[in-house]
Amino acid sequence: MILDEYLTSEEFKAVDMNAVYLGVSTLQLMENAGRVVAEEVEKRIPVGKKVAIICGLGGNGGDGFVAARHLSKKFKVQVFLVGSSTNIRSEEAKINWNIIQNMRSSIEIQELKDSTLIKPFDADVIVDALLGTGLKGALEPPLSNAIMMMNRSKGFKVAIDVPTGVDSDSGDIKGEGFKADLTVTIHKNKIGFKNAEKYLGEVIIKPIGIPLEAELFTGPGDVYLTNKPRPKNAHKGDFGYVLVIGGSETYSGAPALTGMGAYATGVDLVYVAAPETASTIIAGFSPAFVTVKLKGSRLTMKNLTQLQPFLNRVNSVAMGPGLGTSEGTIEAVNALIDLVDEKNLPMLIDADALKSYATRVRKFKAPTVLTPHSEEFRTLTGKKVIGDYRERGETVQKEAEKMNATILLKGEVDIISDGHRTRYNWTGNPGMTVGGTGDVLSGIVVGFMAMGFDPFESSSAGAFINGVAGDEVFKEKGYHVLPTDLIDKIPKIIEDALSGKICKKV
Repeated sequence: MILDEYLTSEEFKAVDMNAVYLGVSTLQLMENAGRVVAEEVEKRIPVGKKVAIICGLGGNGGDGFVAARHLSKKFKVQVFLVGSSTNIRSEEAKINWNIIQNMRSSIEIQELKDSTLIKPFDADVIVDALLGTGLKGALEPPLSNAIMMMNRSKGFKVAIDVPTGVDSDSGDIKGEGFKADLTVTIHKNKIGFKNAEKYLGEVIIKPIGIPLEAELFTGPGDVYLTNKPRPKNAHKGDFGYVLVIGGSETYSGAPALTGMGAYATGVDLVYVAAPETASTIIAGFSPAFVTVKLKGSRLTMKNLTQLQPFLNRVNSVAMGPGLGTSEGTIEAVNALIDLVDEKNLPMLIDADALKSYATRVRKFKAPTVLTPHSEEFRTLTGKKVIGDYRERGETVQKEAEKMNATILLKGEVDIISDGHRTRYNWTGNPGMTVGGTGDVLSGIVVGFMAMGFDPFESSSAGAFINGVAGDEVFKEKGYHVLPTDLIDKIPKIIEDALSGKICKKV
């Protein structure tokens, strides 16, 4: 996926995380950001003028420290840190703070630890390096005092990435916003800029070395986009209920694996609806399952009445694992798909349900994910997926658009497309050809959908997590992978992705 021209703050954070995963360090990105800001100032301001850089305690402040170092060669530079240096949050910002601390002869530094120390800034250039996209809620002292004094100052005003006080997502002004003459925004425009033009001045978009692949390939940033914070006052139901419909007299393990995959993402409750012959075995997988015993040895039209009440209780539905493809089951699956689609309930169609859907392919109204492998994709569409990964991606994208669904094509490189955006997942290994790993993947994806995330984001994160889980098991057991091994890895992989501990080998 190449993201839109305008990014949300969360998308920008995700791209940044994926860039680091690809091997570009945060320190490199900070260095490049500060340097490009300095270059834009140099283009506009005569040598020897006074430059005041007002810095915050996070990454935007770190960009300001770097800009100060570069500008000090040609200008009289002052750095004002709003707060105490002991509270600088970012390790990379601390590194650059320590560097400018050693530049006593070329950079004047002041720590403004409380509001009483903040006065109008006497400089030819005022650089805002306070928050960037980090604004959360209304500004409070001493930041609000700093913005007020920066606006009162007469110098040429430059904002790094986003003027402080401007919400980068909505364009709303939180208190008083910094009124820039020039905004040097990083990588891409921010979506809130559309509603904040009078605070931006001239907008220059500057690349800082974020690879194209940070938007095209899945990574930890995709996990971040499906992270739902869990407040202290959370209660049952806030993180979604899932219904898995699967199993038959022949297959009982598949729907249980899907249910366990969903639980591993953090959903609150999983119902597993399966024929009586399979439901007892499924219940033995975990006491956390609420099993729905469907009458008979396989799914038929007679079971739909029994299933309907559960469709009103859940936030997403996965259907297909272990269902089989008897004539009566195919009819029932297609009727279920229509029913769920009419309710606009997020659903995932996998395995045998894909084969049933292939008998009557139609466009979806509800948020839907299809998870075929290459042969199932051919059955669905009549198209053979050939060529390199990009050519295969084009084929998948066209078919996803026709169906108005997200397709997650499983393979050596997973391809995820919703018909408009396309991503590629490179995690995983040949040991994952063992039966059941795809059922776990379905559980992860439908779990994220139950939490309210869209099918494309859920599929991108799910493919990445499932593949990393397989890679972790491979390190321990080689190619002797069991799908249950993956389930045990999922919670830690999610936490490690969010904390930056998952690093790609470069």
